[in-house]
Amino acid sequence: MTMPLAWLAGGVDALGWTLVHFLWQGALVGVLTAVALAALRGARPQLRYAVACAGLLACVLWPAVTLALRLRIGGMAEGAVPAAQFTGLPHAAALGSHMEWIVAAWATCCIMLLARTALGMAWIAHATRTEGRDAHWQRQLDRLAQAMGVARQVRLRVVRHLASPVTAGCWRPVVLVPASLLSGMPPELLHALLAHELAHIRRHDYLVNLLQNLAESLLFYHPAVWWLSRRIRFERELIADDLAAAHAGGPRRLAHALSELEKRQFAHHEPALAADGGDLMKRITRLLRHESRPASASLSASRRDTATTLTAMLAAVLPALALAGAMAAGHAQAEGDAVVKPDQAGKIVFEGCAKPVWPAASLAAKESGTVTLAFLIGTDGSVDDARVRKSSGHPSLDQAALEGIGKCRFVPAHKDGAPVKAWMMMQYVWMPE
Repeated sequence: MTMPLAWLAGGVDALGWTLVHFLWQGALVGVLTAVALAALRGARPQLRYAVACAGLLACVLWPAVTLALRLRIGGMAEGAVPAAQFTGLPHAAALGSHMEWIVAAWATCCIMLLARTALGMAWIAHATRTEGRDAHWQRQLDRLAQAMGVARQVRLRVVRHLASPVTAGCWRPVVLVPASLLSGMPPELLHALLAHELAHIRRHDYLVNLLQNLAESLLFYHPAVWWLSRRIRFERELIADDLAAAHAGGPRRLAHALSELEKRQFAHHEPALAADGGDLMKRITRLLRHESRPASASLSASRRDTATTLTAMLAAVLPALALAGAMAAGHAQAEGDAVVKPDQAGKIVFEGCAKPVWPAASLAAKESGTVTLAFLIGTDGSVDDARVRKSSGHPSLDQAALEGIGKCRFVPAHKDGAPVKAWMMMQYVWMPE
């Protein structure tokens, strides 16, 4: 074997063992980060965001250092040193014989994931060049950017077939806004959504997100990497919510805007808002809870036990209903129901869907929670059957949600142009105004 081939073989061996060892390294980093985040569950999202970012950075640096050390050890030897000699793992020799295949499979998946990211960036660049403009909302965005301390010029583009606003770009940022929002959403709510996107631009979140995509592409095979990345995105959304609330008319208006956006996506079967940004209802509840606190509350109050915070939030007595969750048309079939998988899913008619009544006993007991329902839409648009898939923890609230869904009307699902029965799913979220 010539020296270049020996060096290449040693490099493949070192990379393969680095990938193998990251299985336990990533698990250790994930556990330690999870413990730290659990201890900081009452802290500000900025601190949890920093901890999650540190965890993901450790997931990248540890295998990088491991690979560098293995390559150095291999380069110091006469030719390539078999990595099995210093793995410290049982059955290392047997595993080492498959390193070429392990590295080849890893490289193939990395290329596919990086190509996906590149295609997404190319689509954004194409939309920025070709999609429409709106002079009125561009002026509104410019004024809002100035008020929020964003010095860079932020472009606005109106895009069809987009589920929710998207921010992209570091040096020349752009906000892509669904055309349906400009024509259908109240101006003050759209203003709140734009403030949230400008908060991401102010914090340079797009650059951090690109680095996350790179880490996900290189270390795609480890669940801890994906969990940390999701946690980073969730905490990032909370930070952006806090920054935007001050320029969006307060936390309640931003919460209303998020709820309205989710309702529109629900009606049009589009992906849930911020799919990579965590639970939307947690964000809405947090905004409402934040507004309910006195302005003079100290930082230590934000770190109290969750039960204490919920008790204060439940002091309000008037109920509010928020619709959330993605629709899963045709995928919640129950035993014994002859339901045809539809070509076109059903749609809710929000104008004819009255809010369910909060039971008096539940209101007096300050009960709150989220119930997930599965319900069968008949060919006439009525609800033929409804069942609780996940309880709120309070039977009376579950029953009230079942009664409420029975009062709603739907456009039935269709198969080959004819109406058919189909199952759907929905969440009722009981929370105070």
